[in-house]
Amino acid sequence: MAAQAISTDKVIDQSKVAPPPGSVSTTTVPLTFFDMAWLFCCPVQRIFFFEFSCPTLHFTQTILPHLKESLSLTLRHFFPYAANLTCPPPPYEPYIIYNQGDGVHVPVVESDTDFNHLADNHARDVKTLRSLVPKLPSTRLSSDTTHVMPVMAIQFTVFPNSGISIGMTFNHVAADGRSFNHFMKFWASVNSSKAEDLTSLSLPYHNKNIVKDTNGLSSMFLEQSRSWETSSVVNYPSGNLLVTLVINREKIEQLKHWIATQSENDHIRITTYVVTCAFMWVNLMKLQEKINGSLHDDTCYNFISVADCRERFEFSMIPGTYFGNCLANFFVSAKRREPMEDSGIVVAAKTIGRKLSELGKGPLVGAENWVSESEKVVRNGRLVTVAGSPKFRMYETDFGWGRPKKIEVVHIGVYGSFSFHESREEEGGVQIGAVVERDKLHLFNAVFQQGLDIIH
Repeated sequence: MAAQAISTDKVIDQSKVAPPPGSVSTTTVPLTFFDMAWLFCCPVQRIFFFEFSCPTLHFTQTILPHLKESLSLTLRHFFPYAANLTCPPPPYEPYIIYNQGDGVHVPVVESDTDFNHLADNHARDVKTLRSLVPKLPSTRLSSDTTHVMPVMAIQFTVFPNSGISIGMTFNHVAADGRSFNHFMKFWASVNSSKAEDLTSLSLPYHNKNIVKDTNGLSSMFLEQSRSWETSSVVNYPSGNLLVTLVINREKIEQLKHWIATQSENDHIRITTYVVTCAFMWVNLMKLQEKINGSLHDDTCYNFISVADCRERFEFSMIPGTYFGNCLANFFVSAKRREPMEDSGIVVAAKTIGRKLSELGKGPLVGAENWVSESEKVVRNGRLVTVAGSPKFRMYETDFGWGRPKKIEVVHIGVYGSFSFHESREEEGGVQIGAVVERDKLHLFNAVFQQGLDIIH
């Protein structure tokens, strides 16, 4: 059984960090259809752990002021993160608005939890990890029932003489993972260089007019989202564990070779992304059946992921630095009998690979069903989703203290989703995060060890 860290956390500072005074004028940011697809998604939660041995006093007097200053300079360029999502009543559409003085809520916490325990790969208590990410400030409700919601909050946690964590909570409607990665790398560069001259850094591109909605998807997504009674607040059961799987480069290459030899006539790209998603989809399906019992062979299992459209497809004019969401959703399904066989990972890889190839014919084909299809498969329950991508190279985020010791995604749910990063330890390896109930950890370990053993 995983050791359970007992912690005492103390809030030692709370503030709001805004862009420098006068640097950003009042700005309204419209939501594109790419943004609208994420309108009622639960907040994204990420943690960056850094080894940094310093007492709390040194952190608060020396490190913290510079972190806040560099964050302020960064928010000047990434101002939607300092803004508010504003949702007026129908028929008006939501939008993001930055008013001068708006900023990011920043609590600072001192924790006596074992830093190395939290930043390790073994199973850790999800509740303890979530104490390292802040809650978004409360939604404000105006007299005309307009909801005003802060977009981002950031928490610094100092583990005296051990390390620092930076916990982030933000609304996906503002920006996707690529934009968030740009923000983090920019902030880290400003902090580590201790320079106010940002001309050498790549700036975000904010012109939302570059995204054309010729099919009326935005209003369609908004209507579908409003009819889907969901909540942005997710209640996570207590007692869950976050488990990290690190699959080394050799195993990934073996997996690619195994799938390629059985897919010679399928003309699909056998990438690290494809084979890892196939591996996780099949093994999470098997884990679900170990826990809930087997289903009929014709039962469909679903997998949902996204593809970045910047500089690709019909969106080739959208630059890589575009700030916002620019993701095409894609859905694949497979009948139970095929993925459950020993060659199930091959079947899953072919299914995912073919779907990715089809995106080249038009990533918006079937886009009108993105929200409604998501609702259907979520209610169905036989679903696996992925958060993150090794292409982001998040372990290159250096605030001046060296690379992160660990990066975690902590908003993922039990059995139905996993996080995906590059390996910290070697080029070509991957890091996977998954949440499991404490009393099911032995089943999780058995299923995934068997899955790794199949690869040859």
